[in-house]
Amino acid sequence: MKKRNFSLAAGLILLSVIFILFIMSYVYLPYRIDQMDIRNRFSMHSAEHLLGTDHFGRDIFSRILVSTRSALTVSVSSVLLGSIGGLILGSLAALSPLAIELVIMRLVDALMAFPGILSALMLSAVLGKGVMNASIAIAFFMVPVFARLSYSMILENRKRLFIKAARSYGASTPRLVLFHMLPDMLTRLITQFSASVGTAILTESSLSFLGLGIQPPGASLGLMLSEAKGYVLIEPYQALWPGIVLAIAVLGFQLTGDGINTLLHREASHE
Repeated sequence: MKKRNFSLAAGLILLSVIFILFIMSYVYLPYRIDQMDIRNRFSMHSAEHLLGTDHFGRDIFSRILVSTRSALTVSVSSVLLGSIGGLILGSLAALSPLAIELVIMRLVDALMAFPGILSALMLSAVLGKGVMNASIAIAFFMVPVFARLSYSMILENRKRLFIKAARSYGASTPRLVLFHMLPDMLTRLITQFSASVGTAILTESSLSFLGLGIQPPGASLGLMLSEAKGYVLIEPYQALWPGIVLAIAVLGFQLTGDGINTLLHREASHE
């Protein structure tokens, strides 16, 4: 009897909520995110404003919908960019002469020594505020994570019989990586990708909370939490809803990554 993968099931349920909100942001947006109504500041939940309004009278539900769009767009694009950079760097280190390998991997180790959020903060401070710079900053600290993973997997695959057979038939190094090693590495890369997207969402929200990410009049979960912090004692629901959505998004990707990892280990143990 197979054991149930609760992490994967819970992660997919949470992610379905986020993707529903993401799709709704394009299909149904009750109000513009910059539409103010000072007379209806701090309005409570109603049919007109499902989650109430903020200190400028803006509809919280509409801003949360656009915030999920921002969070997914920035996080997925930055992790995708970081994973490609890391895969190239890790492959280069694993397949290069020893001297080049040592230089690359010591550089990767140095980058991994810094906490990811600290690296993103420093790079955002240097590059400046904005969505593009926040994406670059997040991608930068994702590179060593994927470089280390791809490096270890290529070293492992290099000793396998089907790689030695392909090399004996004259396959070039780029062909070996792209058509023989990468398909075998894909499942573990997907696992890391899912977990990294959750981390990237949290990092993007942190940068926006500190004023280095998405700027007004744009909408971000971190920006909404930053704007709500001055009113949290009198109107706690302003921070409650973006906080809940942020927790759902991060947990959803983390649990999904953990569930995929558990599934892969279970299948490997049966082989």
